Amino acid sequence: MSKASTSSVALAASERSGEAANATGAPAPDPEVTARSIRRRFTAEYKCSVLDQAEAAQQVGAVGALLRREGLYSSLLSTWRRQRKQGEFDALTPKKRGPKVVVSPLLLENRKLVASNARLSKKLKNAELIIEVQKKVAALLGNPIPSIQIGEENS
Repeated sequence: MSKASTSSVALAASERSGEAANATGAPAPDPEVTARSIRRRFTAEYKCSVLDQAEAAQQVGAVGALLRREGLYSSLLSTWRRQRKQGEFDALTPKKRGPKVVVSPLLLENRKLVASNARLSKKLKNAELIIEVQKKVAALLGNPIPSIQIGEENS
């Protein structure tokens, strides 16, 4: 065998084993797969612009090219057209998924009153603490303050 043929055989063997890829210094692709794919959400403006472009397309295959370029399915176009035809511009905006939460006005008022009651109770507790400290200071100085019951009638 000649030197040229042995070097070409060695080069071919190194390419098959992957040594050539490692010799170039290119990083190996990351084998990790993302944990979860993200659901795409389209804005109403985007949907309207795609529908307008699809309707303006006059050449054969232009709609298909638009769909390939945007990465969309034809079923999305038909759904968006139906929604726009029904006059549901709000339907073109993405919907929140899951059950709808309806809170009654009485429950809202109850929550406000409970929060107000808790806030006022805390203020009252702080005021009573300050009054007790003032009484103790006055007693230490020799001028005691008489105890008055708040909320009770004097008979």
